[in-house]
Amino acid sequence: MKAVQEASLRLLAIGVVALMGAIVLQVVCSALDVNPIAVLPVDLPLFGKTITLNSLLDFQWHLLVIVGLLPAGIVWLAGMHVRVDFLYNSLSSRWKARIDLTGNLLFAAPFFFLMIPAAVNFMQRAWTSGEGSRNGGLNDLWLIKSVLPLGLVLLAFAILSETVRKLREAK
Repeated sequence: MKAVQEASLRLLAIGVVALMGAIVLQVVCSALDVNPIAVLPVDLPLFGKTITLNSLLDFQWHLLVIVGLLPAGIVWLAGMHVRVDFLYNSLSSRWKARIDLTGNLLFAAPFFFLMIPAAVNFMQRAWTSGEGSRNGGLNDLWLIKSVLPLGLVLLAFAILSETVRKLREAK
């Protein structure tokens, strides 16, 4: 598990650096009024034959979702997610488990019950329509939109795993 977390953190770091690079490139090209940024001899996945300011802007938003959503399950399992620690830390381990269990069942379970099917439909519509940006942005948006159901399922599995563990601890 530790090796998976370390590899995930390395990929996350690469994603953050790529995001920062895309932001800097987009800002510089925008300031210099350079658009399109590059015309390519071959079709690249997502970008097509032209990299424009709009495609870089789309790429930034999608990369932000990837960097934020895919590692969410690991963050959850490591106990590094947001909670009100100054209240939570003073409780016994049994009460902490009960609070976590209650939160998982009352909030996370209904969220995933509604969001995973919606995210799959969202991705399927993009896939079947061959969706691309209408404003010179990214092509193949189904590829980016596939991250949403994938990230939600990974996070749901992490929370399910924690819920099983918390059921034992709450007794």
